[in-house]
Amino acid sequence: MAGVITLAAEKRIVVGKGLAKERTAGKLPVVVYGPKDPSTNFFVATADFKKVYRQAGESSVISFEAGGEKKDVLIHEVTFQPSTGEPVHADFYAIEKGKKINVNVPLIFEGEAPALKLGGIVVKVLHEVEVEALPANLPHELAVSLEKLETLESQIAVSGITLPAGVTILTGAEEIVASITVAKEEEETPVAMDISEIEVEKKGKKEEEGEGGTETPVSE
Repeated sequence: MAGVITLAAEKRIVVGKGLAKERTAGKLPVVVYGPKDPSTNFFVATADFKKVYRQAGESSVISFEAGGEKKDVLIHEVTFQPSTGEPVHADFYAIEKGKKINVNVPLIFEGEAPALKLGGIVVKVLHEVEVEALPANLPHELAVSLEKLETLESQIAVSGITLPAGVTILTGAEEIVASITVAKEEEETPVAMDISEIEVEKKGKKEEEGEGGTETPVSE
């Protein structure tokens, strides 16, 4: 079927410390599980996984192929090596056919906000929303048009997101996706001066000078 993202896999028995050698050889250890699928260990080519992950993210269905069998899965969780950013492990969730599932779908922001010309700044509050749909209807991403932000008071709520057929949004309809704010100029705070203290200090100095003036200077 056109447009289907596929990922080839092979079953694995290697676990623990033995995985280091396999990772060096370009194999990524993964696990597949689901409501009717026991947790099963596989290897996939790391290069293939990275390509599929870029295409599918965690919201698009993948055809997982191993040993002549195919099953629809979602990438559920990926563990990365902190220093290199390379994937070291991934979990896949096997989907039950005919049943709706809940996933988080990323938002992409399109266009330019007219309010920018009024001195406004776009604030992007949400970057993903939770949706419910049959696997075949799951969107890879949802578009948000910034052109709706026309004034300095404009906001875009979740209810303003256009959804494809068969998709229901579970994130609260009133939650703000994007809004406009205005940059505030920093004002210098004046340093408060206590004039009474200055006067007291001057007065005290004069009194000291006056007291000192009663003394007869000594000639050297």
